[in-house]
Amino acid sequence: MVCKEEPLVNKITELYEKISSLESLKPSEDVNMLFTQLVLTCMPPNPIDVTILCDQIQEMRSNLIRLCGEAEGLLEKHFSTILATYDNPLHHLDIFPYFSNYLKLSLLEYNILTQNSTQVPKRVAFVGSGPLPLTSIVLALNHLPNTRFDNYDIDPSANEMAARLVEPDPDLSGRMVFHTKDVMSVGKEEVEEYDVVFLAALVGMNKEEKVKVIHHLAKNMAPGSTLMVRSAHGARAFLYPVVEPDDLCGFEVLSVFHPTDEVINSVVIARKFVDDRSSSVYSMDQWEQNHTHNFSPIRMMQTCKCLEIQPFNPLNHVGELASSAHQ
Repeated sequence: MVCKEEPLVNKITELYEKISSLESLKPSEDVNMLFTQLVLTCMPPNPIDVTILCDQIQEMRSNLIRLCGEAEGLLEKHFSTILATYDNPLHHLDIFPYFSNYLKLSLLEYNILTQNSTQVPKRVAFVGSGPLPLTSIVLALNHLPNTRFDNYDIDPSANEMAARLVEPDPDLSGRMVFHTKDVMSVGKEEVEEYDVVFLAALVGMNKEEKVKVIHHLAKNMAPGSTLMVRSAHGARAFLYPVVEPDDLCGFEVLSVFHPTDEVINSVVIARKFVDDRSSSVYSMDQWEQNHTHNFSPIRMMQTCKCLEIQPFNPLNHVGELASSAHQ
């Protein structure tokens, strides 16, 4: 078991205690400083396995992920409000302090997607888009200029703020729609319309919640459609939930990418089964039973730097991604 004797865990615990004692997680000098320290602590590649943390640290990690999610939501609302004061908010996205990270992450995901698909998606769903839907916006503007984006968020105020950002742009406002829905209530007739579904890192704040969402998508997505899931690896798993390949029941996992630069999220790409296996999606009881018995199929892991991707795919469906992708 890994506990506080580990220097990294000790440092993260100290930061957690300071963050959890804050009166508010709204952007401020103290909030910004502490979360910057936390990200810089978790960013360097580290072989730590969060699954073997002791119970005390597991609870701390779970609480920290929730605090990070709350702070991230408040930060996005803060800057979405500022952006809405401009005549054309999309011309000023670079005021968001992590905009360059989203540019890199979106390019990374676009490269992964195109390398694993022969068709440009006509309709894309982004689940957990939030008040500042930068991934959808960047993909729509820079990489998928003819694709429709349906954004889902459970918070109506977040969708109102997001819609306000794209409204002045005649092209984007015509291709981008915002739905106030819990993804678990979105039925098959709607979900099967999408060629690609993106699942944000903070949809499902723990393993059980995340797997329930993935299971729902597996039952309702069209055979052959693509699921893009954001995950975390190493110490970055103190910031975001982890999705393992064997969590994606009903999907063929194509590749898992672990960036080592300032792009924090790992990316998992999977394809809904197109043969008769698509009708044999595991139930939650089966999933729990498999995990109880330490069921674990072959993992497809590959550490890579953003824009210098060398994916490993045992099915030989994937070649190297070109580093000279769109800018």
